[in-house]
Order: sequence, then structure tokens, then C-alpha cells
Amino acid sequence: MKILHTSDWHVGKVLKGQSRLREHVDVLAQVVEIARAERPDLVVVAGDLYDTAAPTPDATRLVTRALSALRNTGAQVVAIGGNHDNGAALDALRPWADAAGVALRGTVRETAAEHIVDGETADGERWRIVALPFLSQRYAVRAVEMYELTAAEAVQTYADHMKRLIGRLAEDFSAPDRVHLFTAHLTVVGARLGGGEREAHTVMNYAVPASVFPTNTHYVALGHLHRAQQVLGPCPIRYSGSPLAVDFGEEENTPSVTIVEVTATTTAKVREVPVTVGTPLRTVRGTLDELAAIDDSDAWLRVYVRETPRAGLREEVQELLPRALEVRVDPELLAAAGPPRTAQRAGRSPRDLFGDYLTSRGHTDDDVRDLFHQLLEEVEK
Repeated sequence: MKILHTSDWHVGKVLKGQSRLREHVDVLAQVVEIARAERPDLVVVAGDLYDTAAPTPDATRLVTRALSALRNTGAQVVAIGGNHDNGAALDALRPWADAAGVALRGTVRETAAEHIVDGETADGERWRIVALPFLSQRYAVRAVEMYELTAAEAVQTYADHMKRLIGRLAEDFSAPDRVHLFTAHLTVVGARLGGGEREAHTVMNYAVPASVFPTNTHYVALGHLHRAQQVLGPCPIRYSGSPLAVDFGEEENTPSVTIVEVTATTTAKVREVPVTVGTPLRTVRGTLDELAAIDDSDAWLRVYVRETPRAGLREEVQELLPRALEVRVDPELLAAAGPPRTAQRAGRSPRDLFGDYLTSRGHTDDDVRDLFHQLLEEVEK
């Protein structure tokens, strides 16, 4: 069978005030075109369909249309909730998803069977996929108890709970003539961050070893980390990465989807298909004169300007580079000026302390000092 694995769409993303919705329309249209060209039997969307738990109507419309379009290619579609998604809201879409032929799982349900989806390819290849949405630490404990596994003590780790839960869900991975698949939204130890993930849900407290997945799993389709990568483990484990770089920490990633070909008796063969229509993210450095020579027509920019800090510097940069979404004084320039001095605070006025701070940061603009003095006078009236 052939599988198209994608994840971390983050529809509704706003980057430094810039909506990415138009880009997401183009990116998901290309993902659908790839599905039409590749003709997969199954499409797996491994979480973070949205960037926020309260998506706009436009974002919801785009995601539901994309899932429907993927289903209309003839592929079965399985999608799960991620840590950015509102799992309960995704579950509320289940009636629509069921009618559209999409297996959508937003939260962990009361019976393990809710997370098992069976199918068969046009050529008669049987497959089973376990669909496990993102679980926070407290809900991992509840899920373990709900399935009546070994009693979960509060001191046990997230990885312990996930291992028990995954083992329970995959306990029927025994049929020799069936392809066994798993999709989840989590961090696996040893994987590399993509650069734009939510830190609170990628730290080691939320990481699980690759050994939690059974050895007889033919392919594990993961979401959560935005860099496409294979993870060493007892079976083929892979992150597809995001099809659109969602933050400047991801500018070196290559957006793509993953195509997997596997049978019940052969090892999964994996290849990446690039997604090329998203606007690139770039970081540039330079003085105003150097920045004036940069062409920003093909990318969103993060600018590290090598100029002395002063009022209006951001506006000067954005006049030169209208697609500059983030403007900062170059950290290398500040580092060269040496560490800030520790000011003596006792007995000194706010004006003196603020003046010392500006001096320590290399900021010599008297207009900024005057503005601070005006604001202070307003507060002190």
C-alpha cells in the first residue's frame, strides 16, 4: 500500500502580525495535487491542523475543505488532534467527518476501539492504523486508568503512561497478512526540534523513547516536530515535518510531505516530496545601506540591523524592506559592546536609571530619553 503522511499544518498562523492564510491555501492545494499524482491508499494527518485552539471560520473552512479534497482523491483519510488543536472541537466535527469519509480523532475516547481504523486497498491489502491524538500529562494518566491497565501512580512519568497506552492500543498488531500502522502527536527522544514548536510540550517531561512502539509496527507516522526526519527505533518511525515553515526558527527546513510504500511482508520505503509554494522565511543582517540592496520580494524577513539603537529605526528598516516582519538590533553588535553595566539603584531617580540602561544598550537617541521623561511626568502627576 501507499501512504501520504503529513502533519503540522498550523492553519490560522499569524507570524509577527502577518496572516499566513493565503499561503496555507496554496500549500494545502499543492498537498492535494501531490495526493492526486501519487494516488495513495491512505492519507495520514498527524496533528496540529490548526495553529490555535480557537480557529477562525476561514481556518476551519480551509481545513475541512482540504480534508475533503484529500478524501476525494480516492484515498482513505485519518487525521488526529495535536497540542495546538482543540481536541473537543475536532470531535464536534465527527458527524461531518464521518459523512465525508474522514476518520477524525480529536481526543482520547473511552474505548480503545475508537482509535483503531481498519481498511483495505483497492488491491486487497488489509491495513490497520491506531490514531492517538495529543495527550497532556494529566490526560495520559486518565487514559491509562480508563482502559483499565495497571494502576497509574502519580509519581510515574509521562513516558510510562504512554508506553502502557500504546501497548494497549496496538495489542492486536499480530495478523501476518495486514499492514500495521500508528499515528501520534508527540516528541520521541533523539528527534530534532524544527524550530517553531511550542516549548512547553516538547521538553523532556513530554518525550517518550522510541521503544514504546511495538516492533511489529510497519510504520509510525508522527506529528509535533516540524523538521522532516527519521527516528531510530524498533520499527520505521518518522516525522513528516510541516509543509510550511511557521516561524523563523524553521527557515532552514525543507517543507515536504512523506510518501511511504509498504506491504505486510516488506519494509517501508520512504521518500520526501517537497512542498514549494509557501513563502520562504529568511534572516538578513546589515547596515541600512546594506539592507537597501536586498530584494525582499520572495520571502518574509527577520532583520538584524547593524545600527546604533535609536527611535524610528524599525520604521526606517521597514521602509527599505516592506516584507520585514521582525526587526532587531543585531545581537552580535550588542555583544561587541560588552555586557551591560549593573547600575546602582539605591537613591537614584527613574530618569537616571533609564539613562544608564540606554547607555548600556548603546542607545544614544536623546528623543527616547525625552519621551520617557514626558511619560514619567504624566504618571507622577
